[in-house]
Amino acid sequence: MLIFKETKKLLLGLVIAVTTFTSAAAGMMVNGEVKADNVPAETDKALQLDVKAAIAVDAKTGQIIYSKNSTQPLPVASVTKLISIYLVMQAIKEGKLSWDQKVPVDNASYQVSQDTKLSNVPLKKDNKYTVRQLYQASLIYSANGAVMTLANAVAGSQSAFVDKMQQLLKSWNINDAELYTVSGLGNDEIGSGKYPDAPAKAENKLSAKDMALVSQKLLQDYPEVLKTTSITRMKFNNGTSETEMENWNWMLKGLAKAYSDLPVDGLKTGTSDSAGANFVGTVNKDGKRIITVVLGAKHAGDGDTSRFEQTQKLMSYVYNNFTYTTVKAQSSFKGAASLPVYHGKKLATPVVTKEATDIWLKKGMAASDLTASLSGNKKLYKKGGLEAPLAQNKTVGKLTLTAKGQQLAYLNGASKLEVPAVNTQKVEKANIFVIMGRAIKNFFTNLF
Repeated sequence: MLIFKETKKLLLGLVIAVTTFTSAAAGMMVNGEVKADNVPAETDKALQLDVKAAIAVDAKTGQIIYSKNSTQPLPVASVTKLISIYLVMQAIKEGKLSWDQKVPVDNASYQVSQDTKLSNVPLKKDNKYTVRQLYQASLIYSANGAVMTLANAVAGSQSAFVDKMQQLLKSWNINDAELYTVSGLGNDEIGSGKYPDAPAKAENKLSAKDMALVSQKLLQDYPEVLKTTSITRMKFNNGTSETEMENWNWMLKGLAKAYSDLPVDGLKTGTSDSAGANFVGTVNKDGKRIITVVLGAKHAGDGDTSRFEQTQKLMSYVYNNFTYTTVKAQSSFKGAASLPVYHGKKLATPVVTKEATDIWLKKGMAASDLTASLSGNKKLYKKGGLEAPLAQNKTVGKLTLTAKGQQLAYLNGASKLEVPAVNTQKVEKANIFVIMGRAIKNFFTNLF
């Protein structure tokens, strides 16, 4: 009897020791977290865009397909209005404004709207305009007085609205932007509406990457904005007369720089002496939407089409040199096809991608050319493995995909494509005898 008790103690000791050893060994199989890298300075020098900065991204995933000097803050001029319009649409969604609500014109907005050197529709001080009218004028004709009037309706003053713009950008991890006006005009161009305690010549500055992120957020949260940005011409009624508004985005169908192969439907231009000619464009070709930003294109005069020509080159480059590829759900990858299991009937469980995901790959590459590393969800782990039991199709980790010969980058800072991984089989727990048997076997195997 004493011998049996001592043998039992010995076996239990072996189980504990060997289980600890094997669990530690299993833990070595799991890869660590992937750290995000910076956006590459230029993804293809052969493109030779004649702009200060540019970027092309996938509208859905935020994948950066092309980048040139895209992280340097530069003057953005009226491209700023995309941030302002986001906040206006947010206020409408939250019930703080309505499309048919009529709002008055304050003195600063009125004075700016009368400046014929700027893009404007002339507003009347004794008239009220609907939110919809002002919204359309802001997007189609880049009307500065109109967007200033909207800002007052949302926040009560120009400076309060600028503060809201800054808060919005910080919530998106855009921390190096400079914002002083709601329209993109210089601080010295908006009279009494100027931002307090800021230099007279202060102007809004964001990077091309920042503007791409702003545009992605706008399209994701308020896709209906495209119904307005795609309008080529519209009349603005100021009460006694009408202003013909032709969209400054000349890449729209029927306008001067439209291209039949590129059905552009947005988004916004911006021009100033310091900024040059800017353009945030978006196009949905064959169901694949991209966003492009060019900052600092040539601007020899109001008839200069350089920014649209550079945008056409960039958009065509993306569609001609990359393939929109879907990594299907339930895909597995060599070398990253299973995760260890702690005290399961089986010591590992197969894993696959949980859902389909999309990626732009260089022409000639396919989803099968991607390589993967696998990391487990540590919250489900015990001593180096997934703790049994586990239901089938549970998110047990993530697959990190890379493309040989192509540097991946995303607007959120990621440098790899991460996809949730699920187990393909139910993970059942082994009984005590199996666990003890494994421990003894491993002990003596490792002993000799």
